[in-house]
Amino acid sequence: MKRILFPTDFSEAATNAFVHALEFANIVQGELVLLHAFELPVFDNQFFPENYMVIYESVELSQFEMFKDEIPKLRSIAQERGLGKIKMTHRLMDGSLLYNINKSIKEDKIDYVVMGTEGASGWSEFFSGTNTGNVLAEINVPILSIPVNAKYKKIETIGFTTRFRPKDKKALKKVVKLAKIAGAAVKCLYVKTSKTDVEKATIKNWEEDFAEEPIEFFVIESDEVKETILDFILLKEIDMLTMLTYKRTFFEGLFHPSLTKKFANNFDVPIFAIPIEE
Repeated sequence: MKRILFPTDFSEAATNAFVHALEFANIVQGELVLLHAFELPVFDNQFFPENYMVIYESVELSQFEMFKDEIPKLRSIAQERGLGKIKMTHRLMDGSLLYNINKSIKEDKIDYVVMGTEGASGWSEFFSGTNTGNVLAEINVPILSIPVNAKYKKIETIGFTTRFRPKDKKALKKVVKLAKIAGAAVKCLYVKTSKTDVEKATIKNWEEDFAEEPIEFFVIESDEVKETILDFILLKEIDMLTMLTYKRTFFEGLFHPSLTKKFANNFDVPIFAIPIEE
């Protein structure tokens, strides 16, 4: 059974993402691991000799009480959507969100991460911080990120952006497998800029290799890559956009950490990021 990590700060954006996590778990026949991470305040204990530990215990207790109160609300959402049978386990962890996501991925043997891109506890920084992109690039499982305005709807069309590299083909095969489970079609986009040099024979080879699969290939000539992708999402009614992550950046080029938040705000569809080894 696939294991899906769902980090949450219990904000409205996170609750919206939880619906996507539930439905994704239903598609892949998986279970959810709910993670709430919090950071303890940093004090110089020489100034708090008597109540140093009391402060920490108070913070931990308040986080636990909130966690205990919020979990039934999420279970109620699952019941309302007819998904109450999906197994859910919970982790309350102190420390940074990024550290605990990586820790949970290893300890809980996570296959996917599903999370919102906005929230009440510094989640904007999760995607736009100076060091965040490098950390995210080290995560070795696919991440389904849910923009705050992306309301759940059945996944019928999956978009896939590519530059027709061999490693892209491996990722596309994973997407096709997911599409078949979901009963969806895949629309594969290559934005051909004045600086790209993919040969027609390479594109034809891909089309032949995937001839029996539910895929359409689109080659659009433009130097406005981001705008072309946005238009493609609208015109082809894409329900989920797949992109590839690389070690040297978060989303290579298009989704460099400094641009991610600004650009992602233009989306109202989930972004499925698949890690690729260089």
